[in-house]
Amino acid sequence: MNYKVRVSLIVLVCTAAQALTQVKLSNMSFEDTPSDATTPRGWFVCEDYTTPDILPGFWGVYNEPSHGSTYMGIITRQDGTFESIGQKLSETLDADLCYRFNIDLAHSKTYAGFNRPIKLRIWIGDKKCRRSQLILETDFIKHTDWRTYPVSFTPNKESDYIIIEAYYQDGSFSYKGNILVDKMTIIQKCDKV
Repeated sequence: MNYKVRVSLIVLVCTAAQALTQVKLSNMSFEDTPSDATTPRGWFVCEDYTTPDILPGFWGVYNEPSHGSTYMGIITRQDGTFESIGQKLSETLDADLCYRFNIDLAHSKTYAGFNRPIKLRIWIGDKKCRRSQLILETDFIKHTDWRTYPVSFTPNKESDYIIIEAYYQDGSFSYKGNILVDKMTIIQKCDKV
């Protein structure tokens, strides 16, 4: 076997191995027709009264997307309810392996009265909408520019689902806030953290 063929085979094997370590999501950038009270394509509702908005253009929110044409806005309400969406992953996340991805977040100063900053939480689970393991809880997102948040985690058991939720605090609350979400990346295996 000549040198060029060997190098090509090595590159092919490495590329295939990398592809096997990626867990994909449908519509990672929340692309859809701008609309209020619409769950993004490829996602499902995980909390009563979840009516995410595909932005910009509704509720006084005109921030530019960080990627593509649209992004998602989710809120917490004065009655203690909050919005939460989920999706089945393309592959099972194995227990005790390290994974990582990025997600872009921002805050809108105007959102039809839901103007206060809130947090974002991301969960993984073994059943639809089951919150088995918290893998991210941000601080209050106060910045109106898009910022990328890296997420690294190790599942404590096999998980097939991911959940994204607007969050303020545990227990009862009366807080009208928003968070903008865009540009999730593919979930990749990583070295243990």
